[in-house]
Amino acid sequence: MKKLLLLVAALYMATLTYAQNYSIKGSLIDSEKAPLSFTTVLLLSPLDSSMITFVRADTDGNFLFKNLKKQDYLLKATFVGYVPLQDLIKFDPATLQKDLGQLVLKPIQKELFEVVVRTAKAPMSFKGDTIEYDASKFKVPPGSSVEDLLRKLPGVQIDAEGNIKAQGEEVKRVTVDGKRFFGDDPKLATKNLPAEAINKVQVFNDKSESAKLTGVEDGKREKTVNLELKDEFKKGGFGKATAGAGSDQRVMGKANYNKFDSKNQFAVVGFGNNINQTGLSNNDYQDFKGSQSYNWNDNADFGFSQGGMRFFYFGGDDDNDDNLEIPQTWGPGQGFSKNYAGGLNYNYDTKKTKVSSNYFFNQTDQTLDQLTNSQYFLPTSSYFRADTSFNRNYSQNHRMSLRFEKEIDSLNTFVLNVNGRAGNRTQSSVNGIDFLNTSNERFRNQASSNSYDATSFVLSSSAIYRHKFMKKGRNFAISGTYNKNNSDQNANQTSIFNEYSVVGEKFPLGSNIRNLNQNVLGLSGSDEIKSSLLYMEPLSKKVVLETFYNFSNLSQNVDRDVFNLFADSKPRVDSLSRYFDNNILFNRVGTALRFNAKGLNISGGIAAQKFDIRGKFFNNQGQSEIGNIKNTYRAILPNVSINYDLKNSRYLNFDYNVGLNAPRIRDLQPFIDNSNPMFVRKGNPNLLPTTTYNSNLYYYMFNPVSFINLNAGVSYTRYKNQVILNQQVNSDLSTVYTPENISGGDNFNVYTYFGFPIKKTKVAMALNASTGISKNLMYINNELNENKGENFYLGTRLDLTPIDWFSWFISANAGINNASYSISTNQNQKFFNNSVQSNTVLQLPKLIFFTTDFNYTHFKNNKLGFNQHVPILNLSAYKVVGKNKKSEIRLSLYDAFKRNVRVNQNAFQNVISSSVSQTLSRYFMVTYTYNMKGITARVKKSRWED
Repeated sequence: MKKLLLLVAALYMATLTYAQNYSIKGSLIDSEKAPLSFTTVLLLSPLDSSMITFVRADTDGNFLFKNLKKQDYLLKATFVGYVPLQDLIKFDPATLQKDLGQLVLKPIQKELFEVVVRTAKAPMSFKGDTIEYDASKFKVPPGSSVEDLLRKLPGVQIDAEGNIKAQGEEVKRVTVDGKRFFGDDPKLATKNLPAEAINKVQVFNDKSESAKLTGVEDGKREKTVNLELKDEFKKGGFGKATAGAGSDQRVMGKANYNKFDSKNQFAVVGFGNNINQTGLSNNDYQDFKGSQSYNWNDNADFGFSQGGMRFFYFGGDDDNDDNLEIPQTWGPGQGFSKNYAGGLNYNYDTKKTKVSSNYFFNQTDQTLDQLTNSQYFLPTSSYFRADTSFNRNYSQNHRMSLRFEKEIDSLNTFVLNVNGRAGNRTQSSVNGIDFLNTSNERFRNQASSNSYDATSFVLSSSAIYRHKFMKKGRNFAISGTYNKNNSDQNANQTSIFNEYSVVGEKFPLGSNIRNLNQNVLGLSGSDEIKSSLLYMEPLSKKVVLETFYNFSNLSQNVDRDVFNLFADSKPRVDSLSRYFDNNILFNRVGTALRFNAKGLNISGGIAAQKFDIRGKFFNNQGQSEIGNIKNTYRAILPNVSINYDLKNSRYLNFDYNVGLNAPRIRDLQPFIDNSNPMFVRKGNPNLLPTTTYNSNLYYYMFNPVSFINLNAGVSYTRYKNQVILNQQVNSDLSTVYTPENISGGDNFNVYTYFGFPIKKTKVAMALNASTGISKNLMYINNELNENKGENFYLGTRLDLTPIDWFSWFISANAGINNASYSISTNQNQKFFNNSVQSNTVLQLPKLIFFTTDFNYTHFKNNKLGFNQHVPILNLSAYKVVGKNKKSEIRLSLYDAFKRNVRVNQNAFQNVISSSVSQTLSRYFMVTYTYNMKGITARVKKSRWED
């Protein structure tokens, strides 16, 4: 880490040393002597008009270039509606501070359109808060993807996973010619579209769907990137296909094809490999867990945020443990996997009608070996666990979505959304768990074998009708939603225990722990009908009254049958089996007053909500009722939101809301889950809802003149009646978990990001830091355990693109995590996570390219004696060949040091753990790529040509 920081400092000093004291300044006015604010001014090379640097004039039209090399320049100034100004600036050694005085731009007259000569275009232009990049001004190697192009754009960053940040904010949506692409999944667009097809890249803060449809500003923004295609790519098909083979029988293939025009977009993507590339979509992991990742409701729930109100689905992200208690160890980038995926995307877009549809299939077959070391803290002692697991995971999913929007007329709009997913997944695992005392003596072993398979089906559909009245700002909307979620699960669970005699501390096996051999069948289903009403009435030009109503009726049933496989007759175990039928009725009515003027948007509102949970329990379906739940929850919830547009790309946001989360159905069900005999779980039908008090403050600033951007945020959440799992640990270490309510937990987080150019378009740097402090409460054997977590993170990034044929992106991150416990304070922990990432692209003569990717991570925890160094180096060399440079041949070496493993460290409740997963290591691969539309270098005197 020290060497890296010294290298960054040396590069920075070298850049400053390279800079000279020569400067050029001036001011821009029109023919009426009015200043032309924020005009884009470029310095070009007189030899080939290639861009050297640029600035943006200030509000008075003044501009200044500093630290220039002592040479001649071609100065170019452009402003919308004016004839571009271009002038040769001769270097005079006697004048190191050259003042050009006032430069006059003439307005374009109609008769001048025929005689305006097109010259070098500006690399960027600014239209309000939208930054528009001219893709042709940012050179990338032939055959590059949009992801490679975005890395070159000032103010845009791509991390190792392909996530995008623009001006320090995460990009949530990437569109193509303003149209959705595979359900707005940013990575599918950036990884599969060629950079050659892009004419312009536009970065802006998009309005919410509600603000677009109603015309009433709500102050909400979403960072969006729009890719504008070149005209020639709208007239025919284009695409790319790659096939490769390597050592250790590694193979891969992927292809995409696109055909776009002004009204239609059609795209096909697909791949298959055994090199751990688990998907084109960032939803694969969620799909494996049985959840849906998209925001399928498309704002069909009107009114301000529900503050975390939980709607109940089995198998969703938050309720992943509603599945049977089989360890879910699957995760992308781990183990060894075979992966297949493919999808279709079709969009139809006219002024009145918009259709967006896609289908996506993905399949992953993974083997995973994992070692996990954990320490458990008890009120008077502690013990260790060493887990060795061998897992086989398989998932297959079919996803589809359809969005139809029809503008009936200027006052009426109809939107229909239909989304679905059908999938199946299986998992088998063999686990060996050693229990050790503080003297490192093994006193117990648990050998378990589990198999699991499940099928699931999810359907979500919503319809929205919006009506604008003739009076501006008066709106009415109604929505209807139907959701369906079914899951069928089958598991076989076996656990065998062995005891060993030890000299040190003993935890003798008691009657609470028994060997396990059982079959569990789980069938669950849910059907939900929802509706919302919204009415907006302008009280003045600046004030709007918003009134809304939300209704939901959800019916669920769970059929859980447990069979004892120790007996030949395989009897049903009634004490562990249950049939549960329940209904949740939700009603909410609220109102909010919204003020909007001169960029200030203030909303204050209050809502009254009520939901009733009614449930019945049976030993088996059709038998007599053995218990029920009848709970009614009421709350008055305030909501305040302040969004202030300070102009010139500066924003200030503040939000405060109170939310009410109902207990999960799993936690309410009064039956015992003994899937793991060491950790038995009971339900609690007397749980109260959790109240959350959330506040967030966020500031964003981007200076389009200096290209400096700053983001800073602070958030705080406090919990009342938080549902936690209390632990009753027996003398044999078997633990019974029971959900209970507790108050006093909280989370506090601070984040800041600062990015700035050292030399525009050549060298840029970013610094970011964050800290998080959390307090989590739970009881262990009726004794309160307060777990405090303190996380500190510091990161830096340096982007070097000094010349067209070389680029280097390097980042470094350091993290410190402190975990403290009120029980067994001597076991407080501190662990470190440090990393360095580097990516280099170098062009050699004859269109030969060389790339390197280096990732180094260091994990350390002195308490567990854990100290892991993982350096990963990937090397690649390729050459562009063939007629019109349509083909590429690449030789790659992955994990040159043969050190690749997956490492995780965690601290939660009364447990700390570290795990190491084996994964794909060193291999060679040769790939061939063919571009279905020729790529021809068009800029003369460029290193990109022969």
